Amino acid sequence: MSVRAETSNQELSDKLVYVGRCAKVVKGGRRFSFAAIVVTGDGKGKVGLGLGKATEVMDAKEKAVKVARKNMVKIPLRDGRTLHHDITATFCSGNIVMRSAPAGTGIIAGGPVRALLEVLGIKDVVAKSVGTTNPHNMIKAALKALIEIKSPRFIAEKRSKKIGEIVSRRDRQQKDTQE
Repeated sequence: MSVRAETSNQELSDKLVYVGRCAKVVKGGRRFSFAAIVVTGDGKGKVGLGLGKATEVMDAKEKAVKVARKNMVKIPLRDGRTLHHDITATFCSGNIVMRSAPAGTGIIAGGPVRALLEVLGIKDVVAKSVGTTNPHNMIKAALKALIEIKSPRFIAEKRSKKIGEIVSRRDRQQKDTQE
């Protein structure tokens, strides 16, 4: 359950994930333009993704940062360090699998997904991207997966149960898989 987050510019970190160059052939030669993908986060569960295009790299990055800060969402984290449950998502041909991990594991993820998880504030997670190496699709699949995460409180309210029932079941399942 993600909620669109109110953004204040304090303590937000930006990471440039990808810069792509495009060439348009005109009568006088080639005209270049740049596209930048930026992820922004506060390290406490808020994250945003932005794409900016311009004729200069810095202008494209600034546009992407502005879009990312405008489109921030709140992701519920478990103990402020990992995911509440395992999740998979698909965007175009990009598939991603994310699994919560015990404390001390670190971020085991590649490329753009690692940058997204770092600015989000996740410290322990295992993520695998399958099907594409395109940063656009990888990062959008990862963000789609994160948005689908539900907190135990939300699940308990929806099922008319107590949070303890939901959490104890989750902990029991994780204990069984580790053995």
